[in-house]
Amino acid sequence: MSRFAGRTGPIRLGMVGGGQGAMIGSVHRIAARLDGQFELVAGALSSTEDKARASAAEVGLAADRTYTDYVEMAKREARLKDGIEAVSVVVPNHMHLPVAREFLKRGIHVICDKPLTGTLPDAKKLQAAAEKSQALFVLTHNYTGYPLVREARSRVQRGDLGEIRLVQVEYAQDWLAEVPEPDNKQAAWRTDPERSGAGGATGDIGTHAWNLLRHVTGLEPEAIAADLQSFVPGRLLDDNAHVMLRFKGGARGTLWCSQVAAGEENGLRLRVYGTKAGLEWRQENPNELRVTPLGGSTQIVTRASADTGPGSRGMTRIPPGHPEGFFEAFANIYGAAAEAIRAARNGDGLPEGMLFPTVADGVEGVAFVDACVRSSRRNAAWVSF
Repeated sequence: MSRFAGRTGPIRLGMVGGGQGAMIGSVHRIAARLDGQFELVAGALSSTEDKARASAAEVGLAADRTYTDYVEMAKREARLKDGIEAVSVVVPNHMHLPVAREFLKRGIHVICDKPLTGTLPDAKKLQAAAEKSQALFVLTHNYTGYPLVREARSRVQRGDLGEIRLVQVEYAQDWLAEVPEPDNKQAAWRTDPERSGAGGATGDIGTHAWNLLRHVTGLEPEAIAADLQSFVPGRLLDDNAHVMLRFKGGARGTLWCSQVAAGEENGLRLRVYGTKAGLEWRQENPNELRVTPLGGSTQIVTRASADTGPGSRGMTRIPPGHPEGFFEAFANIYGAAAEAIRAARNGDGLPEGMLFPTVADGVEGVAFVDACVRSSRRNAAWVSF
């Protein structure tokens, strides 16, 4: 029985990172409160005292629940009668392991931004800490939270596409096509190997593309061959990658991720081709799924329509024709986390059909980046992982 058994109302949430100027912190806060499942009550939003207190005041945190040291926060919140039950970890990649570990060992559930860590050894250490803890670990690969991504997954699983032969996934952006301004905080840590880890574009958006492919198709990887580039002069991490994929059973695929593709904004796109049909989903138009049977006409399946299954419709909030998107998909991950946290209070297992990215998904994502780097260093040789 959890020490949180008997609690009612919104889940008390803390946050580490996500202070002023941090885009992803705001996204997590919006997603957490969208369905009224969480209440943000504590935070170490910055390690700089003035910024931590200013950031906390902006989001309404009390002064006595505002911290500059995540270790102090973890220790004190674990002792408080009304302490946090879960924490959002939204710091740069190199800090995921030390921050998450402090809360996991005190039985506080962790909701962590992706990728899991910056390096594969750290990812394995965090997996060990999560498996040792009684607390849940949720990784926010938010694109798996889109209703029509779940619809695509369901159609693959029930055999609508037949045997999967080909998969193509891409994630293209252009925001790092030039040397960023010196005060661009988001670019600074993402292009720094010490804070980002071994992968640049592969770690930042390539892991999203990889996770989306795996979530929808279920295909098990066998080997990859990756060609990584750093097009911007002086850049120490990849900003573009072309990856060939081999899967167990014979399926083949390609993954392209780039942050230097001029004119692209957030072009995440998945195409899956089987012996019976193919499907396509684009993140920039997430309320449509295109399904084409072999030799037939393309059907456009819209979110919440009669053509979708219960797993997809259960993740929608508003009627067809009212677009849902990024925040709602992110909130679906938080909603699943809330349901799992409430089940954990009484020692119950995960509810049937519960889906959210786990620490194991995170380890696989970092292993993908590690394999890409190893392959590219060997002139795009095939490597297993």
